[in-house]
Amino acid sequence: MPLTLRELAADRALGLVAHAGAEALERPISWVHGSELDDPTPFLEGGELLLTTGLSLRPENCAEFVDRLTGVGVAGLGFGVGLSHERVPPALEEAAARAGLPLLEVPRRTPFIAISKAVSRAIAAEEYAGLRRTSRAQHELAQAAGTAHGLAAVVRKLSSLLDAWVLLLDAAGALMHVAPASAASRLPELAADVDRLRAKKGLAAAGVSVAGQEVSMQALGGRARGFLVVGRDEPLGTTDHHVINSAASLLTLALEQVEALGAARRRLRSGFLRLMLRGEPVRDVLGDLHAELPPEPMRVLVLRGGRDPDELLQWLETEKPSSPMFLAEHDGAVVALAAESGADWLTEVQGVRIGVSDPCGVAGLGDGLRQAWQAADAAGRGGAAAVVRFGELAGGGLLRLVADSDARAFAEALLQPVRSNDVLVESLREWLAQHGQWDPAAGRLGVHRHTLRNRMRKVEDLLGRSLDQPGVRAELWLALQVLDRPGR
Repeated sequence: MPLTLRELAADRALGLVAHAGAEALERPISWVHGSELDDPTPFLEGGELLLTTGLSLRPENCAEFVDRLTGVGVAGLGFGVGLSHERVPPALEEAAARAGLPLLEVPRRTPFIAISKAVSRAIAAEEYAGLRRTSRAQHELAQAAGTAHGLAAVVRKLSSLLDAWVLLLDAAGALMHVAPASAASRLPELAADVDRLRAKKGLAAAGVSVAGQEVSMQALGGRARGFLVVGRDEPLGTTDHHVINSAASLLTLALEQVEALGAARRRLRSGFLRLMLRGEPVRDVLGDLHAELPPEPMRVLVLRGGRDPDELLQWLETEKPSSPMFLAEHDGAVVALAAESGADWLTEVQGVRIGVSDPCGVAGLGDGLRQAWQAADAAGRGGAAAVVRFGELAGGGLLRLVADSDARAFAEALLQPVRSNDVLVESLREWLAQHGQWDPAAGRLGVHRHTLRNRMRKVEDLLGRSLDQPGVRAELWLALQVLDRPGR
């Protein structure tokens, strides 16, 4: 702790006597400065013990002199007697008492340099003690970081070293570790401050006061991989902040290692997925990757679009239920192998298009992935739901499997020669709907069948294709359906 005025006055070798403001003698002394100027405040920063003999001080100026000193926040005033003044001027005592400024009488036998040396020794001793405390704390924090549960151990050790509560939050502001456990209840009241810190991006720190407690918050790493929050009733000193910074550095390194390990595991799982698609037996080694295949039959899910695959994988790994589930990145999408219950949880993920295969085993994984991919392609297209199961595609028609832009380009190109003639287009649509039967189609159009025949010959001439060919009829019907669908 810094040297206080009370501790300095208790040094018998100095012989100081407190005359006024004794209740404020607990003020810490940042430095000692001597001056005989009428206004020494331009040379003060606050927290100093100002020493003077009052060489130019007059009784009528005492109040103004004290006001100047209290205005800049000096810790106290040391007045040397036996030179300019035989005793402390009563006007100075009264002014100091009114302002609450601690006033110390310095006897003639005590040189000002002795006071400066005493304060300097105390400051040096405090700094040395702080360095030793910081060094010990860094050693203990490093030992904690090297344990099997490094993140949690560092949080607990930091809480113990500072007698404070500590929260470690992830990049989204969610709680990862806490010490003591009861401090988790503080997170809601800190949420707004954490969000402001997150918005700054990169390296950032903030000090706030919450419920009368001093709270220190800082982002961990340039990419803000997480946030360290420390709070307690007592103010946090310089050494405390050094210890917090040491813990933040260790936590940042640990989070980077966890992130790197997670990325490596994700790449390995992607490789194992490719091996499984080739029929290689890999089930026995998946446990080493903290991955597990669900029991057969399973479903294959493809989650794509709207979110970065790697970020989505990290989130899924954190939030997924305890039931076995295999997650990997494949061709720019997230592929999941899950039992039916796990599949239900995955289909609730927001912000992506999801395709779900029919049930399959590991041997049929390739077919399952193809089904899930086709279903994911159809998801969200033409007003379709964001989640599509492969079994629904058959009922939805061939168009569910074709991209909107491709389907429309095909339809417009095929029908371009006749699109400007509404009569021919309507006649073609009705004739195809009646499976090429002339009389039913002509009846529905309200024309003679010979008229309809003439129209169809004109369609053939314009298109340059024979309507007798089943493939041509199918393509024309598909093109008409594309152009008729809403939103196309």
